Amino acid sequence: LVTPKGQAKVLDFGLAKLLRPESEISTTDNLSSTAALAGTLPYMSPERLRGEPADARSDIYGAGAVLYEMATGQRAFREELATRLADVILHQPTVSPRALNARVSPDLERIILKCLDKEPENRYQSAKELSVDLRRLVSPSAVLPVTTPRKFAQHYSRYAIIAASLVVVLLAGVLVGLNVGGARDRLLGRTAPPRLESLAVLPLANLSSDPTQEYFSDGMTEALITDLSRISALRVISRTSVMQYKGTKKPMPQIAKELNVDGVVEGSVQLSGDKVRITAQLIEGPTDRHLWVESYERDLHDILALQSDVAKTIAREIRVKLTPQEQARLGETRPVITEAYQLYLKGRYHWNRRTEESARKGLGYFEQAIQKDPAYAPAYAGLADSFIALLDHENLPPKEALSKAKEAARKALDLDETAEAHTSLAHASIHDWDWVAADRESQRAVQLNPRDASARLYRAVYLGATGRLEDAIAEDRQALEIDPLSLIINSHLGDLLSRAGRLDQGIAQLRRTLELDPNFFRAHLWLGEAYQQKGLHGEAIAELKRAVTLGGGGPEALAALAHAYAVGGERREALKLLGELKEQSRRRFVPATDFAFVCIGLGQKEQAFVWLEQAYQERSGWLAFAKIDPRFDGLRSDPRFQDLLRRIGLPP
Repeated sequence: LVTPKGQAKVLDFGLAKLLRPESEISTTDNLSSTAALAGTLPYMSPERLRGEPADARSDIYGAGAVLYEMATGQRAFREELATRLADVILHQPTVSPRALNARVSPDLERIILKCLDKEPENRYQSAKELSVDLRRLVSPSAVLPVTTPRKFAQHYSRYAIIAASLVVVLLAGVLVGLNVGGARDRLLGRTAPPRLESLAVLPLANLSSDPTQEYFSDGMTEALITDLSRISALRVISRTSVMQYKGTKKPMPQIAKELNVDGVVEGSVQLSGDKVRITAQLIEGPTDRHLWVESYERDLHDILALQSDVAKTIAREIRVKLTPQEQARLGETRPVITEAYQLYLKGRYHWNRRTEESARKGLGYFEQAIQKDPAYAPAYAGLADSFIALLDHENLPPKEALSKAKEAARKALDLDETAEAHTSLAHASIHDWDWVAADRESQRAVQLNPRDASARLYRAVYLGATGRLEDAIAEDRQALEIDPLSLIINSHLGDLLSRAGRLDQGIAQLRRTLELDPNFFRAHLWLGEAYQQKGLHGEAIAELKRAVTLGGGGPEALAALAHAYAVGGERREALKLLGELKEQSRRRFVPATDFAFVCIGLGQKEQAFVWLEQAYQERSGWLAFAKIDPRFDGLRSDPRFQDLLRRIGLPP
């Protein structure tokens, strides 16, 4: 700061490093000194962003960045997104200062650009060298013609030189002998970094010029979340919640508050041929303080090692303790067949859209990935998830879908035991009424990764189906801590609360889900059924009609609406929808349970049992929930229904 009296004062030393001979630095001290990276990003040198040792030449880069801004009125690199800014500092040339301000002399431009050279050996090697050139610049022959007021013009160059020199000289020398009351340690940035116990990885930006590569950046985001979620001491927000911030302009503290996390990771991905570059930045959420930034580049076949490096570095930066098992797990990497890996990412990209069409697309990509690499475990887990998704959409006969899903999940486990594969097998086992396997696999999934929201969800599904509703509700609540914005977890919790007889709480939870997304099909479906349980016929019909529209007129919502019409005395409407279901069954698979629900509503008890027996023979997955579905309440006292529960393996 230049005061009105013409004095130059340094108000902010920033962050500095004490330079000592290598022999005086212990291993521990050296690691702690080089591992952390903090500061003001626009003024950081490329070597600091790469995590390389910093010296006086790094401070000269910072001085050059200040001089550039003083001479041109803008920063050398003006990207707003931190990860993009780090990338251009590392890889893009600096715009000529004279191109922005024609009054800048060639000599000043040369000095600035030499300070900003990306290679330290090409910069000034000491503050003294820079000081010499700056003094030469103020010789009478080099004075710049300016139109500023006379008094200021007389002092401007001298003050700029003094300020810029102080930035370099003070950081390099003045602090060496100062440590009164620990002042030097504080000034040198040696205060301990904050301990972060919860983290959100925001969607990594796609820096390629090809928008079709969104699948790759989304896949890298999910992979980083998966790696970090395996750290038991760290709560990591799941993919479903963070993806809602893709392209967001919300301030970082607001995002951290909404997700209830201490830290946020943001970054970018660039895929160019067989080269992958990931730039990641760690931010203290509540304060928006930048704690660390790093850029990594690898060949695509080493992508797993790259992902592991990023996860391990983040774990180190936030000082989270890894168990020996977690250290080993993060260290387990192997080269991948690049074509198989990219096909897998495309499969997950489509599968995550959770529509019937996208599930089929995902299945196709997973099958292609397996053809490229028959030993690639994640592709088999994806294949299992796709078959289950098509089963949930009621578009595959249960026996066919379940057989293929369980076979694929078991193959994935044979190749690599992961929580994801156990979750897939647990989900398939629930639909297949294999309660022993469902219990075992869901427990194992949670044991392997307690921070996996999907593992918690399907543990809750199993517990709910077997009648342990309060335990299931507790699991769903834990899942929501990991994935607070997940539509399916939020709505499943609402459905469980309703089925446990806590109707007002269930309805309120389902309404909150619809505040997150007013067009979420299953929340409307379950809210309509909850209203029906509460005797609110008009509200139930309205919600179920909305579900039919959002579900594209599929059989599940049609059957629920027909049942509600029938129970409400609107028999003609119910019979009309029953006819639509029969018509659909000529074109596609319609579960026998859907016909049973309509017959129950119409009071056609005998016909309902005929359909239920057919559902049992076709192994309908929806019978897994017969114990807790209130639509079966009118049949529970019948011995035939008790026998059905026994054959399914559920207690009465």
